[in-house]
Amino acid sequence: MRKRNAVAQLNRTSSHRKAMMRNMATSLFEHERIVTTRAKAKVLRSYSEKLITRAKANLATDANQHTILHNKRTVMESIRDRDIVKKLFEEIAPRYKERNGGYTRITHLAARKSDSAQMSVIELVDRVEKVRRVRATQAAAVGKDGGGDKKPARSSGGGSSSSQQEGKWYDRFRRGKKRDMHADS
Repeated sequence: MRKRNAVAQLNRTSSHRKAMMRNMATSLFEHERIVTTRAKAKVLRSYSEKLITRAKANLATDANQHTILHNKRTVMESIRDRDIVKKLFEEIAPRYKERNGGYTRITHLAARKSDSAQMSVIELVDRVEKVRRVRATQAAAVGKDGGGDKKPARSSGGGSSSSQQEGKWYDRFRRGKKRDMHADS
């Protein structure tokens, strides 16, 4: 009897599902945080936590060389990138040495606009945050405004089209044209 041996199908064939889980687990261990649909995140959680547990087995003091090699080969069946496997065994597994499961966290996001799919962020717990550098142009803009998050004032009436489009997402593509127009006048 197969009683409750079901796996989430995700509307894919088994080969596609296995390849997708391998790719998603590789991305999760590489970036330590990915955005995906909620159903895929729930399946990925169990898949990736089993790999982390396998990597943690090498940290045991009584692990011999044969066991260590077997664990690495087992993980290499799922994650084909040697650099990511090295990161998993040398950085990620020691981070969770004292933790018994629960290595990932799923945070729900708003639905995707295109198809209303429920989205989620799956990330490793206790991950190291990367500090983002602010570009010099952004820092100068923040310094001028005082806050940087104010919207530019729009001119009312019959102003030129370039002044009405200031602050839009496509403004960065029009900068060269604006400079040329201001240089001519």
